[in-house]
Amino acid sequence: MARPPRIVAELGRPETPGEQADRKAESSRIYRSSQTARNLIAALLITLAVVAVVIFAVPRGGPPPQPSIDVAAVAGDLGASRGRIVIAPVVPTDWRVNVAEIEGGDVEAWTVVYVPGEDAGYLRVAQGFDADAGWPGRTLTGGRPDGTVEYGGVTWDRYRFDDSGASGNVTAALSVQAGTDIVLIYGATDDASLATAAEGVAGEVRRLQEGAR
Repeated sequence: MARPPRIVAELGRPETPGEQADRKAESSRIYRSSQTARNLIAALLITLAVVAVVIFAVPRGGPPPQPSIDVAAVAGDLGASRGRIVIAPVVPTDWRVNVAEIEGGDVEAWTVVYVPGEDAGYLRVAQGFDADAGWPGRTLTGGRPDGTVEYGGVTWDRYRFDDSGASGNVTAALSVQAGTDIVLIYGATDDASLATAAEGVAGEVRRLQEGAR
């Protein structure tokens, strides 16, 4: 049985077929609009969830940790291959080693670069193979000898640096003749770290001074 036409309250009469079609069309539009808004909110929430997973759950990529350098092992291998003493400083275990290698130039030098700590700068311990007497001065541009100091039973030449900037960031240095070689300790560091490095190589310096190979 057919349903009677819907009475429109504000009109006080049944709605015409056209009015009925318009009403249904408007209802459909409102429904579609509400669905679109809900879908948009849902998509936004999903997007935020994905971003949160990326930020908090995905492991960050970063440089791999640098492998530690066994200075004594490298020095031992180098000394065996060259048939000579290659120094291996004995320093605190918390000193970080950045470099342990042969550096070229007018004098070939075995060089170890240490970082003693956050507030202690850095220092280099360099053994110039068969170095001439002018090598420390050429290496320590802007530095000049300023007396001697004894560490570990070895008398070292101490260097003073002016404020001209010629020496770069080097603020302290020691050098000593060790047989045919020269051992040079220098860098931007404090006196305590410089003394620790000097004492850490003193035994091998004495062996070189005594003519051991």
